[in-house]
Amino acid sequence: MSREARKPGSRFRLSLVTRWSALVGTLLALGILIAIGLDQLFPDSPLLVFSVCLLAVVPIAIITIRSQIQPILSLFRALEGTVASYRDGDFSFSLHWPQNDELADLIAAHNALGEVLREQRLGLVQRELLLDTMVQNTPVAMLLVLDAGAGNGPIVYANLAARQLLSEGRKLEGHQLSEVLDGAAPALKEALARGGDGLFTAGEAEDEEVYHLARSAFSLNGRKHELLLLRHLTTELRRQEVQTWKKVIRVISHELNNSLAPLASLAHSGAELVRRGQTERLPQILETIGERTRHLESFILGYARFAKLPAPRLEACAWPALVARLQDQVDFRLGAELPPEAAWIDAAQMEQALLNLLKNAHESGSPPDGVELQVRRVQDAIRIDVMDRGSGMSEAVLTNALVPFYSTKRSGTGLGLALAREIAEAHGGRISLANREGGGLTVTLILPALPGPQIP
Repeated sequence: MSREARKPGSRFRLSLVTRWSALVGTLLALGILIAIGLDQLFPDSPLLVFSVCLLAVVPIAIITIRSQIQPILSLFRALEGTVASYRDGDFSFSLHWPQNDELADLIAAHNALGEVLREQRLGLVQRELLLDTMVQNTPVAMLLVLDAGAGNGPIVYANLAARQLLSEGRKLEGHQLSEVLDGAAPALKEALARGGDGLFTAGEAEDEEVYHLARSAFSLNGRKHELLLLRHLTTELRRQEVQTWKKVIRVISHELNNSLAPLASLAHSGAELVRRGQTERLPQILETIGERTRHLESFILGYARFAKLPAPRLEACAWPALVARLQDQVDFRLGAELPPEAAWIDAAQMEQALLNLLKNAHESGSPPDGVELQVRRVQDAIRIDVMDRGSGMSEAVLTNALVPFYSTKRSGTGLGLALAREIAEAHGGRISLANREGGGLTVTLILPALPGPQIP
């Protein structure tokens, strides 16, 4: 059989049924003609006529049928071979059938399938090549390990970054993970032993390097594998640290200048009034100086409170008592019945967080009766929603609102939401922001319903 594909033509089509019917009819007609001729020669010997006719027609029929079936059998063997090649991933074969019948349609469909499989294999090879190029050139170190239990197993795949990080560029495939880790930083082995994702630090002082470890388990070909990703974060963290310090210094400098410049002016004015003997305005000047000093003190204490937030002391706290203390300081509407169970929280820290959120709600432009607080028990968690009907936030502001020192207010410090986030995460919870349908913002705190491990 030829390996070249045949494109069906438009010539006369003779189906298998028609061809075989014609063949059988021809053999029958031949047999009848021979029988009639023998009957004329031997009219009184029907048995002889039948025997001679049978001996003449059967060999002709066998030879004719074998000549017709032999190409079909060869085609079936060729089909069996190409299917076996397809099973082995070789799609380079195609077949040719010279007749214009149903088998030609079968071969055309077979060749079309092979062409599709070849194109798919070519596309898959190209995608694999592209993926391998991307994986090999990514700065993230990638290790695929066959999970053999006890955190050990042979390394199945390692990209260039992983080889440079763990083996000075040498090949890692086939080596046991424990053997490779023997020459790695102890911090990496500790991070792997702890399980889960997280940051770890290798080196000391000026050589300190920060990495993020991410791990994922999955099944591949029926066997458990684990993918380890090591990302070097030192440069990025240092750049972010510098940017944060610049922003802190800029905010503090702005606030100090806004307070110290009026204080210097007021002090000068007071001294000039004393020199002239005009002391009747001194009380007003001193009161203004005291007010600006208290504002500056409050500003500095806010930063100190954020920087030195202690670990929460979790104690049972009744929700009605906490809400009553909040209502003594700021107006809001209670949107739902409070949970009857006590909350396991640091009452002082949670009161400070909710107070910041409620004050932000009032400063959003919301009417006072649009500020609402809801506290609900949701399965094994407590959900606290602080809602308002203000102007809401744009997507850019929502993305950065929880970042320390980020504020869209002219006189804002950018610490209110950041402090609330710090308190929520210290309680083992989280905070999220979302715009409300119809206008306004919802700030949601999700806290564990029962005491858990504290985050230092």
